[in-house]
Amino acid sequence: MAKKRDSLGARLNRGEVAYDFIGNRKLWYGLSILITITAIVALAVRGLNMGIEFQGGAVFTTPKSEVSVSQAQEYAEEASGHDALVQKLGSGALRIQVGGLDTEKSDQVRSELAKDLGIAESKIAAELVGPSWGEQIANKAWTGLAVFMILVVIYLAIAFEWRMAVAALIALIHDLTITVGIYSLVGFEVTVGTVIGLLTILGYSLYDTVVVFDSLKEGTKDITKQTRYTYSEVANRSINGTLIRSINTTVVALLPVAGLLFIGGGVLGAGMLNDISLSLFVGLAAGAYSSIFIATPLVADLKEREPAIKALKKRVLAKRASAAAKGESLEDADSDEHRDGFDEDDDRTAVVGQRGRRGRASEQRG
Repeated sequence: MAKKRDSLGARLNRGEVAYDFIGNRKLWYGLSILITITAIVALAVRGLNMGIEFQGGAVFTTPKSEVSVSQAQEYAEEASGHDALVQKLGSGALRIQVGGLDTEKSDQVRSELAKDLGIAESKIAAELVGPSWGEQIANKAWTGLAVFMILVVIYLAIAFEWRMAVAALIALIHDLTITVGIYSLVGFEVTVGTVIGLLTILGYSLYDTVVVFDSLKEGTKDITKQTRYTYSEVANRSINGTLIRSINTTVVALLPVAGLLFIGGGVLGAGMLNDISLSLFVGLAAGAYSSIFIATPLVADLKEREPAIKALKKRVLAKRASAAAKGESLEDADSDEHRDGFDEDDDRTAVVGQRGRRGRASEQRG
């Protein structure tokens, strides 16, 4: 009976199948730097499309209407003299946002919209939003982000080590920059829901990173006492060993978020759901990427600068060169090293035994 083949995850965990993530880290660094620069340039040139909550203005909600989104947007911009954002809600109603309106101007726009859309003015709900509220939310978000980053660094430095804390912090900043940059490039509106989503993805991003770090910590325990693997190679094994778990976790997390984004936001027209799920979707994907391609390679780079890890790498490479010159495999070299160790112990035991016998003979002659 043919032996059943093990799953890819099991073979990855045993090191039978592996991709050299650490060896190709310069490629990932270059790709991340390119994406990050693109995001920063987009933010500098285009900026962010801030929602009504942050810039102030008015939100008009109409009952079910046969007027198209583009036509309603034209009516709103003509009535207000400002740019307008129109969303078609699942019930067929329209949500019209116009920035930069005060109370008097808001009443005037509402009246003109009622005439253009053929709807009674009393049936159009108007909500005036002041920019100070959005500013308070933004300030609190920045405060929460700063506190979160500080706590993350302290925790990881205690639970693991400071190099892992630094790598995780860089990965988090990388994820946030990419997510915000995509918002700027595509022109998605930044709302309170977006801020909630951005703060939420930090936990998801950190989860994958900590899983890999935990495996790396276990794999590198007493690493300097062996001469078979370098630190980077053990780090690469840790990534491959947790790769299937990271992929499965990310896919499971992305599926419901995709449902919120494409069904809740796209089909049902739920504005807040759309804002939250969009930032979650982009952030989760970026977080899975950074935990594998950025965080762990950075830790390996930082650790390889330590004197003890440098010395280990020299011993490993010297051992491999010696084994290659003798035409031996690494397993044979390990066996020889182990056997030589026993031979040295036997020689030391023999010398001690001879000295002992000579001492007893001297005592007898005395």
